[in-house]
Amino acid sequence: MIRTPVVAGHFYPATRQALERELQQLLPPGGERRRALGLLAPHAGYVYSGRCAGLGYARVELGETVILLGVNHRGVGAELAVDGNDHWQTPLGLVEVDSGLRSRLIASSPLFRVDSDAGRLEHSLEVQVPFIQHAAPGARILPVTVGAQRLEDLLEAGAGIGELFRNHAGLTMIASSDMSHYIAAERARELDFLAIERMLQLDAEGLYRVVRDRRISMCGVAPAVIMLSAARRAGASQAELVCYANSGEASGDMDEVVGYASLVVR
Repeated sequence: MIRTPVVAGHFYPATRQALERELQQLLPPGGERRRALGLLAPHAGYVYSGRCAGLGYARVELGETVILLGVNHRGVGAELAVDGNDHWQTPLGLVEVDSGLRSRLIASSPLFRVDSDAGRLEHSLEVQVPFIQHAAPGARILPVTVGAQRLEDLLEAGAGIGELFRNHAGLTMIASSDMSHYIAAERARELDFLAIERMLQLDAEGLYRVVRDRRISMCGVAPAVIMLSAARRAGASQAELVCYANSGEASGDMDEVVGYASLVVR
């Protein structure tokens, strides 16, 4: 089974030539890339968040398999839905889904279920795939659509993923998230950095609580909590903010912006 693209031509270019040209601009060759356990990357249209996402990808040497943790924007399917397709397709071609790792992840916790419907129309997963194809040709993916919201479930899911790192050296996680939505740029930055500070401290529980208590409209807090929980289990020791930006830098509207951050966990 192949998951075909649904936001090509909307969030990113629909043709191979145009997409390759844009990715070359957003993720230029050269620069120092180091192995990382995880990357927080934004998922808006490339015209808005592509530069910030590209700066993050440019700092990371991706592993043989990338575990993609995306937002369930539509509320469809299992709360922790592991994609059941064999491949995902973009204008750059097919990417293999790591079926062996899928089986091990499902076995790691009863919270995970194979469910392809949850991610079938999910842009938060799809927009990351061309970056992966460009940065690490041949890498496999394992997309997970995250609808779970309870802190206990997110931490357990992270622990299950973290255990995979003990027996598999070639893994990288990408948590797909935008930050504050549709508020003034100064207020967005103020709130977003409350969340970013918790991520820089590798504090999964603190991130969850500050987003909840301060009502920060970070859509991918659940994927980020899972990534941080898994990274701690896998031995993470530091995090680095690579980029913070907002949609107003592209649109010119600073009164209602969406915030974006790229953050590397090692």
